[in-house]
Amino acid sequence: MWEPTTSPGVLGTYCSTVGPQATGVVLKRLGLDFDNTLIRYDELFHKLAVEKKLIADSVPPKKKLIRDNLRQKGIEVEWTKLQGEVYGKRIHEAVAWEGMLEALSKLQRKGNELFLVSHKTQVPYLGPSYDLHAAARSWLIKQGFFSKCGLNWEPDHVFFELTMEEKIERIRKLECTHYVDDLPEILEILPNSVKKIFFCPGENSPNINKEWLILRRWVDLPDLLL
Repeated sequence: MWEPTTSPGVLGTYCSTVGPQATGVVLKRLGLDFDNTLIRYDELFHKLAVEKKLIADSVPPKKKLIRDNLRQKGIEVEWTKLQGEVYGKRIHEAVAWEGMLEALSKLQRKGNELFLVSHKTQVPYLGPSYDLHAAARSWLIKQGFFSKCGLNWEPDHVFFELTMEEKIERIRKLECTHYVDDLPEILEILPNSVKKIFFCPGENSPNINKEWLILRRWVDLPDLLL
């Protein structure tokens, strides 16, 4: 049985010693993806690709557009190397999605329990052998996920799984009632017991499963879970 975590106060204002399960009841058990869901890489990918003269500065700072540009040039191997550097050595230059920390803090204060469950290799496929799990955890630390004045999570609320299958199994074992991910292919294979929340900021989603909840702004998440 998972022990309740301690809730912070409103981020950036004060620290609270009151736990999120003040009523003794966990309302929802929310699972969260990491890459491109909690953390935004678009601007960092653009910055590094321009630094390395892989793209022109005029290419829009969108991860998918940068990847497609490199593929069209026949240098997808450089995209793979770029990913290793972004997710490893340079991860602290990536930013949190706007409103994400505040939304998670609000959910905890209402009595919901949160877990991060991500599929992430230990080291990059190409390039220097950065520890990608350690890099991601260090980013979480910097953002205040484990701080008493932040979300005050315990380490065992964060899981980086080596395969997609292990990620799905972890979500199942945690008995998550809801899960947020930016990849439809992940949501499609989650158990029916999990309510799927598709994170797609600023994008149209005409072909998305009608039963999924759509999250375009983190500020809207607490209302989606009502």
